[in-house]
Amino acid sequence: MSKLPYSLEHLRGTVGVWTSTHESLPAGQSGEIAAELETLGYAAMWIPEAWGREAFTSSSLLLAATSRMTIATGIANIFGRDAVNAANAAKTLNAAFADRFVLGLGVSHKPLVERLRGHEYATPLESMRAFLVAMDAAPMFAPEGQHEYGRVIAALGPKMIELGATLANGVHTYLVTPEHTAVTRNIVGDQFIGVEQAVVLGQDREEFLRRAHAHLDIYTGLDNYRNSWRRYGFGDEDFVRGGSDRLCDAMVVHGNETAVLERIGEHRDAGASHVCLQVLGADLATPPVTEWRHIAEALYR
Repeated sequence: MSKLPYSLEHLRGTVGVWTSTHESLPAGQSGEIAAELETLGYAAMWIPEAWGREAFTSSSLLLAATSRMTIATGIANIFGRDAVNAANAAKTLNAAFADRFVLGLGVSHKPLVERLRGHEYATPLESMRAFLVAMDAAPMFAPEGQHEYGRVIAALGPKMIELGATLANGVHTYLVTPEHTAVTRNIVGDQFIGVEQAVVLGQDREEFLRRAHAHLDIYTGLDNYRNSWRRYGFGDEDFVRGGSDRLCDAMVVHGNETAVLERIGEHRDAGASHVCLQVLGADLATPPVTEWRHIAEALYR
C-alpha cells in the first residue's frame, strides 16, 4: 500500500487526543467528549478497547456526535472479532461518516486475550498477518463493499512494524520515545505513523510521578512493553509496577504547554505523521477537559 487513504492522509502533521475517559460517561453521553475535542480543534480522537465498550459501537457514537474530527481505534482487538466483521465495519463507518474513521488493529496482550476473552495468544505476529490477509479477501455485498478505509496496526517491535508497512497503511505506536519513532520511520518508509504520547500538564514533581506511576502500573506488567523498552536501554530495575522514575520521565512529558509542544516536535522531527496526546488528569477516569483546553490554546493560537 503506497498511497494513503484519505482518512489517514489528512491526519499528516496534525495532533489528536488518545483517551478512554469517554467511557466514564453513560453511552448516550459519550459523544460529548468527542464534540468537545472537535470544538477545541483536535484532528482525531483515539480510543482503546479492553474492558470497556466494543470499539466499533463506541466509534459510531463518537462519529455521530461530531462532523469533522476523525475517530480512530487505538486499538481494536483482532481476537474480539473476525476479519470479515472488521473489514466490513470499517467500510460502513467510513461510508456513513465521510471517511472520518481510522481502523487501528492490534493483537493486544496475553492476559486480555486468554483470561478475558478465552482465546489462545499464540504467535501474535502470524495471527496479525493472517487477519490482515483475510480482511483483504473479505466479501461485502452492501453498497459500501468497495469503500476505501485507512488501516494501521499497533506495533512496537521491528517485525510487527514491518508488517504494518507491508499489509496495512502504517502503524500506531504507544509508550514510545522519539528514538523509537525514528527507527519506525526507517522501517515503514512513507507509510503512516500515529504516535501516542502521555502528558502530565503542570503539577509539581511529586504529583507528576503519582500520575505517571498510576498510568504505567498496568503496562509494566505486560511483556510487549517490557520487550520494547529493553530495546531502548531500560531494564528490569525499571519494570517495577508503575515503573521507575526514569521510565516515567521517558514515557510521560511533564511541564507546561511549551514542554508538550517540544515533545510533539521531537516526534515529528523523528518521522511521526500524527501525534495523539494522552493527558493524564488527577485520576484515570475523569476527562481532563481543562488540560485539553490549555494545550489546544497553545497549539492553535
